[in-house]
Amino acid sequence: MSVAATACLLSAERLAHLDPENIVRMAIEQHSPDIAIAFSGAEDVVLIDMAARVNLPCRVFTLDTGRLHAETYRYLEQVREHYKINLEVLFPQPEAVEQFVREKGLFSFYRDGHHECCDIRKVEPLRRVLSTVAAWITGQRRDQSPQTRASVAVVELDSASAAVGEPLVKFNPLANWTSRQVWAYIREHHVPYNPLHERGFLSIGCEPCTRPTHPGEHEREGRWWWEAEARKECGLHGPNGSRPAITRSTEGNHRITTGLHRSS
Repeated sequence: MSVAATACLLSAERLAHLDPENIVRMAIEQHSPDIAIAFSGAEDVVLIDMAARVNLPCRVFTLDTGRLHAETYRYLEQVREHYKINLEVLFPQPEAVEQFVREKGLFSFYRDGHHECCDIRKVEPLRRVLSTVAAWITGQRRDQSPQTRASVAVVELDSASAAVGEPLVKFNPLANWTSRQVWAYIREHHVPYNPLHERGFLSIGCEPCTRPTHPGEHEREGRWWWEAEARKECGLHGPNGSRPAITRSTEGNHRITTGLHRSS
């Protein structure tokens, strides 16, 4: 196990009880410059805002699938300019996209499910960039999806996304926050956000696969709405794809675990 992974396990208990700003600070202090924030939505820009207060290098990347809303592209540029960051925009392999579209058309996900398209447009570029870092920070929250994210840990060892033999340290500083807390932070700190949120889009992905949510619907119900709830992940954070550095015991306490689990 790498020194970074060992340090993750040793500090996991302490990190799990810190507020998100301090988790972000400690993550960057431990891993800079070999750490990156994955940016796409409201939670992620909160993390960028927190990271901007830490005077240490931290990469920020985003995935351009080629199917995003026009508003999202303008929002990405707004964040780049607001925080004066070198936003790394990652693209899928053009040959893979061309072959996929040639064989299945532009909207095969409505018929065959979204995972094949997401693998090409999202998962492959993600794994490519994660092969260049030792740790990454995400905006996952437990209440985003009761079916797939309820067990998200504040710190995880991510073997599914890492280079062969070296698990990444994955930080989810907002794991314990609610959507209400995220938006309270955005308002208090004047953090930029995607204007689609004001039009009923609670969770925003690619344009063909995202719709506004209706009153009473969970935020993830606007994503891949033609599929079963349990399938509403694109593969970036697959179910049980990472093993928590801290897991909850039946008594509600925490324990350290060193096992790794690779997603199927």
